[in-house]
Amino acid sequence: MQFKKIVGQQAVKQKLINAVSGNRVAHTMLFLGPEGAGALPLAIAFAQYVNCTNKQNGDSCGKCPSCVKYEKFAHPDLHFIFPTTTNDTVKKDPESALFTNEWRDYLQKNQAYVTQNGWYGYLGVGNKQGSIYARDANQVIKKLGLKAYEAEYKVVIIYLAEKLNASASNKLLKSLEEPPDNTLIILVAERYEMIIPTVRSRAQLVKIPRLSNKDIQQALLAENFSGLTEVQAEQLAVLANGNWNQALDLKDENDENEFNFLKFRDWMRLCFRPADYLDLYALIQDLSRLGREKQKRFLTYGLKVIHSCLIVTNGLGDKVPANEDEKNYFIKFAPFINAANQKQIYQLLNEAVYHIERNAHPGILFADLSFQFIELLKAGRKFS
Repeated sequence: MQFKKIVGQQAVKQKLINAVSGNRVAHTMLFLGPEGAGALPLAIAFAQYVNCTNKQNGDSCGKCPSCVKYEKFAHPDLHFIFPTTTNDTVKKDPESALFTNEWRDYLQKNQAYVTQNGWYGYLGVGNKQGSIYARDANQVIKKLGLKAYEAEYKVVIIYLAEKLNASASNKLLKSLEEPPDNTLIILVAERYEMIIPTVRSRAQLVKIPRLSNKDIQQALLAENFSGLTEVQAEQLAVLANGNWNQALDLKDENDENEFNFLKFRDWMRLCFRPADYLDLYALIQDLSRLGREKQKRFLTYGLKVIHSCLIVTNGLGDKVPANEDEKNYFIKFAPFINAANQKQIYQLLNEAVYHIERNAHPGILFADLSFQFIELLKAGRKFS
């Protein structure tokens, strides 16, 4: 991973580059930063830069054999330790070595911007919490005892070092204090106070601050997300609060909200004045092909629409949390959501969510909803 692919953090990048050029690289370092600030990507980029054979313009080249392997997180002299626990595949004695392939896949999928909960979810461990065990520490000690395979430096990156249990921490103390020559150990952590003092004291601290709103906004625009405007990127950056992972999640939610708005509006229009049942059937088929969770969120969005229409009816339309297109639709749709149908529509949507959770056939469910909405909207038109 190259420095140029990391969101913001220019001051930290320059500090790391200066350490290499000045031959002042500490053999044990602690990259400390909040979730989404880029501590792990920076650790990987730094390790890649250290071992790059053709450094240029303050970054690794990305093309030499070492960089090519680092880009795949699969260099033979790059070792990761991370929290693990049992799952359906590993039923006892979990350790990092047993999840190497999953870890590399997860890093690739997220460009190293990973989260603790995201990692646990990827492993499918349910509500269990991970830990870094003495077994992992033994693996680190074993790897450090071997000569580098091809790189100048052997690198061990310990992700979420605060998850080192007491036994693992104690086993690593000597290695952290006096690692073998040409060895780089990087601890990556979010909670400084949860790392035992004897481990903290053996590492040079590199503080990774939260990202600025400007850095997140520029990174979102650089991703060339379809339809994302400069104003929307600015709004997402503010809501993300310095967390790149949160910014991406908000972007996904924004995209889904737009999809739900357009589909729900089309659905209600087809039910409001049913003239072409082929179009209605096609829309029902589209909704049926969504995954169960997306279907639930779509129906929940429908509840939001009905609630917003009632707020508009009571003269509080300016208080509705929605974008301009949504507000304009709510204003137009609100007169037809009234005492003749509002209670029944609420009940239908809530029951639909309940049935989706219990694996109801989506085609039948959305078709039944559509025919009931046709009658309820007809009653709403008469009442308005």
